[in-house]
Amino acid sequence: MTYNALIVGLGQIGMGYDLEFDPQERIATLARAFASHHAFNLIGGVDTSAGRRELFVAHYAKPAFSNVAKAFEVAVPEVVAIAVPTEAHYSVVVDLLARPGIKVILCEKPLSYDLAEAEEMVELASRADVRLYTNYMRRSDRAVIEVRRRLLSGEIAGPVKGVCWYTKGLFNNGSHFLNLLQFWLGDVVSFDVISKGRFWANYDPEPDLKIAFEYGEVYFHVAPEENFSHHSVELLAANGRLRYEQGLMQWQPTITDKNHVGYTILNLDRETIESDTLFLQTSVVDKIARDFAGEVTTICTGAQGLSTIKVLTEIRKRL
Repeated sequence: MTYNALIVGLGQIGMGYDLEFDPQERIATLARAFASHHAFNLIGGVDTSAGRRELFVAHYAKPAFSNVAKAFEVAVPEVVAIAVPTEAHYSVVVDLLARPGIKVILCEKPLSYDLAEAEEMVELASRADVRLYTNYMRRSDRAVIEVRRRLLSGEIAGPVKGVCWYTKGLFNNGSHFLNLLQFWLGDVVSFDVISKGRFWANYDPEPDLKIAFEYGEVYFHVAPEENFSHHSVELLAANGRLRYEQGLMQWQPTITDKNHVGYTILNLDRETIESDTLFLQTSVVDKIARDFAGEVTTICTGAQGLSTIKVLTEIRKRL
């Protein structure tokens, strides 16, 4: 069985990031992920930009519309992926939930900059019996899922202590890694603001933080995006080090130091944990297909995305 999918928002994550790549080499957008998955039929795209609509039609040979209402005049999708600016998430979700036939809404992260809006989005979706997901795509990566398994089984011995680097705002990019670490280390227990920092683009805070999770603590540090983009997580466990950077997941176990009696060191031979780095959006879409098939998946639910926004909101109150 195939499900009709509509993309609302044809910017970078909706369509732009992988236009210049062969689909066999990289799938980094929602349009390409849905268009290439056997369980879905991409029926169209929505964007206010005529140029983006023309580009979508040229690449996907599917119709593009200036608004959601016009798209629904042609066909009713079971799945809608939202990739408009965060400020518009709420209004688009509310509009969609008032329309019949939708079973799944995949909304880009964060659900909203406003906690009350995010809470209402989750509540309205629940009432409408529509599955709302937040596109924190790393939760669908097999490497991330494997690390979670190792943490839960004790193969990576907790509690852990770590460092996370992020750029371009706590809500915009930092939230990806807060959500990831909630997936790995459990709920946020407490946090401390080390430095209030600045605001990216005058609205998104960039503090340095110490965040305590159920199974460890992680220091979040911001780097200037104008110098270069940088995102990484390093976790030190009792039996090794995990490093996640530029999509590469590596584990270094501890070994006995042959040169110094009584010392334990990290093995220079690193295990690379196989990842879906170049096909993360495909992994997300595949999790939606598996959800339709009744399987349990790790895709980030609206409620889980909301839990991240609650922490972000509390942090922002202290700045």
